[in-house]
Amino acid sequence: MIVQSVKMAWEAITSNKLRSFLTMLGIIIGVVALVVLVSLVNGATGAVTSEITALGNDMVTVSVLYDKGSPIRLEDLDEIAALDAVNEAAPSGSMNASARYGYSDADVSLYGVTPLYYNIQGLKLKYGRFLKTADVANASYVAVLSYSTAEELFGKPEVVGESLTIAGRSFQIVGVLDEDDSLLASMIGGYNIYAPFTVESRMAGEPYVTSIAVSPSGDTDATESEVESFLLARFHQDEDAYRLMNMSSISDAMSTVTGTLSLLLGGIAAISLLVGGIGIMNIMLVSVTERTKEIGIRKAIGAGKKSIMLQFLIEALMVSLMGCLLGLALSWVILEIVSAIAKTISFSMSIGVVVLAVGFASAIGLIFGLYPANKAANKHPIEALRYEG
Repeated sequence: MIVQSVKMAWEAITSNKLRSFLTMLGIIIGVVALVVLVSLVNGATGAVTSEITALGNDMVTVSVLYDKGSPIRLEDLDEIAALDAVNEAAPSGSMNASARYGYSDADVSLYGVTPLYYNIQGLKLKYGRFLKTADVANASYVAVLSYSTAEELFGKPEVVGESLTIAGRSFQIVGVLDEDDSLLASMIGGYNIYAPFTVESRMAGEPYVTSIAVSPSGDTDATESEVESFLLARFHQDEDAYRLMNMSSISDAMSTVTGTLSLLLGGIAAISLLVGGIGIMNIMLVSVTERTKEIGIRKAIGAGKKSIMLQFLIEALMVSLMGCLLGLALSWVILEIVSAIAKTISFSMSIGVVVLAVGFASAIGLIFGLYPANKAANKHPIEALRYEG
């Protein structure tokens, strides 16, 4: 009986192709809206999460705003590193400067760091080496360039052993970092150079540590708590003297926001599917009216209410699912185009989104097809045979 009902539903759908397509259009638009919006949010979330992870998802950063007469010096970082929940701690001073090589120049960000900064930030070398403890202790004028900075000034990345001037001082290049093609790097841009903290602090006229990157030995929250206790004791219990930032908390907050955004956009897109369901019910009611005599003939030869109802329910479900499949195909095309344009972010349909779309479309077809199917099943056979349209 089901196979026969499917055949009859298919014949009814294909007998008026334009009307069937227009009926599916609401479902197609709804599915495209649902799948594309949710996939875009998921893709953007994945990209942002990976960027936060690349910055150091398990890192705590400290910014000293007022030293309260007890400034943090380079040697004081050993006290922070000695805390139970702390693995490593490194300073990070910065200043803007002009770098020059020959006839090429560029505005750069000069970072004053120590060797531990390399591991905490997860940097990667392409050529040469990073800064050594001796470089910091001796205040050596050596520098490590980012890949883009080397290309901008020298026209090539392999420049270890070359010299350049930064803010009028000559630096020898000892290393070049690997190319950073991340989304964050493309958005922020700029050229970075890393020098010993002792050199940068002298050039910037800021001898004290005002920014610290801390890597945890275990739980990040425990690290944040211990570092905060140290800072409170250092700055006479003044919470306004510093600012702490827990990168894992940022990641959790981002996940919460994007999860809520996915639900919100999914809900908005689901409204389009509901509108599509109303369109299905409308056309099915028209179909029931047009096929009143057919219903009367079927009942006259013995078809029961269940048989008539099943036929129209299957027809409504088929229209909804066919619209869903077309919507999924169109969504895939749109996401491929967006991915090609975005380049740095990959957008794709997840199995969960596809299942959600198919399930929602099926429910729409059944729910909005129920009333027309019930109306057809309850028609009186004699009255249906007398109907002339």
